[in-house]
Amino acid sequence: MVELKAPRELVLLREAGRVVAEALDAVRERAEVGVTLSELDRVAAEVIERAGATPAFLGYHPSWAPTPFPGVICASVNDVVVHGIPDRTRLADGDLVSIDCGAFVRGWCADAAISFTVGECCPADTELVAATDAALARGISAAQSGRQLGDVGYAIGQPVRHAGYGLLADHGGHGVGRAMHEDPFVYNEGRPGHGYRLRPGLVVALEPMLIADGTDEYVTDRDGWTLRTASGSRAAHSEHTIAITDDGPVILTAP
Repeated sequence: MVELKAPRELVLLREAGRVVAEALDAVRERAEVGVTLSELDRVAAEVIERAGATPAFLGYHPSWAPTPFPGVICASVNDVVVHGIPDRTRLADGDLVSIDCGAFVRGWCADAAISFTVGECCPADTELVAATDAALARGISAAQSGRQLGDVGYAIGQPVRHAGYGLLADHGGHGVGRAMHEDPFVYNEGRPGHGYRLRPGLVVALEPMLIADGTDEYVTDRDGWTLRTASGSRAAHSEHTIAITDDGPVILTAP
């Protein structure tokens, strides 16, 4: 069931969004060659704790996962698309990093992700990150009251396919609010004029996940969480939590 949020609830969601944005900014600033993923996890944890918020990912245990998630952030490097566990892996020169973070403030959740390169980057990685960010921006622009989720998916996915990139199979955006994952599911591809109609008060996380070589398939590591591209190709992930309003989409996880 899709729950529409009241204006006072959107205020709390925006507070949670600010915390997530601050955590992501702090992680990106700290990320450099030689830093471990667990160090980045601590950076995010400190920002969330100082804000009086609660990490959304730490201890999260959906039915499909063998164990609760052990980190405050998902830290995905190179061929890892999403759900990478922050461990003692050290960032190397040229790594492509995706960081996903969520936080609760007074019972309301926001969720966002960024991708960036560390050290001397390869032009193909820069283009992949830019294409992922652009896909997210198109999806946000299409998320207008009265339009449909198919319009959002088409805006995200059609140019991605045209550019030769892949989209992670079986994954997409989702509703956000009292829980980190709510209805509706938001596909990263769609048919214009089809799907759930967008109405003021709807809050969703849009999150394109692009694969460089045009494939969509993935494999899951033994930890049950980490999703890698089946081809070994690099991937990028970009996400914002947004609210549909009469005046257009509002990015709740903007800095």
